[in-house]
Amino acid sequence: MTHADDLAAVVDWNQLVAQAQKMTKMSYVPYSHYPVGAAAITTDGRIVSGCNVENAGYGVTLCAECGLISELIATGGGTLAAFVCVNGQGEVIMPCGRCRQLLWEHGGPNLVLDTVSGYRTMAQVLPDAFGPSDLDDYTKGQHS
Repeated sequence: MTHADDLAAVVDWNQLVAQAQKMTKMSYVPYSHYPVGAAAITTDGRIVSGCNVENAGYGVTLCAECGLISELIATGGGTLAAFVCVNGQGEVIMPCGRCRQLLWEHGGPNLVLDTVSGYRTMAQVLPDAFGPSDLDDYTKGQHS
């Protein structure tokens, strides 16, 4: 059994999906009409969530994961353990590449995601990710 399977067995995924679905109703999507909701549980048991917020200047649109990470930080920080995002019909969807990077930063390689192809760790959905250790390694190399 993998880490993803182990964690998936103890997480209340129905609760996370329900919270993500609730968040789609809060989305601000006047342009795409594609609501997205996200929910996660932290390693200390808190549930955090977010919805997408569009903008007429498309480049400043915020994905649901951005709101989720903002709530994580605003409520004390910590590490994400399990994550899901859904569309307006409640279907599980895969986070975009930008959001995978956000999730890596706050969940690391062992964060488990509910995906369209089953439970996967961040290491599986973002292999060879760039993260804080890359910056540390570079900085240490500058002082050698």
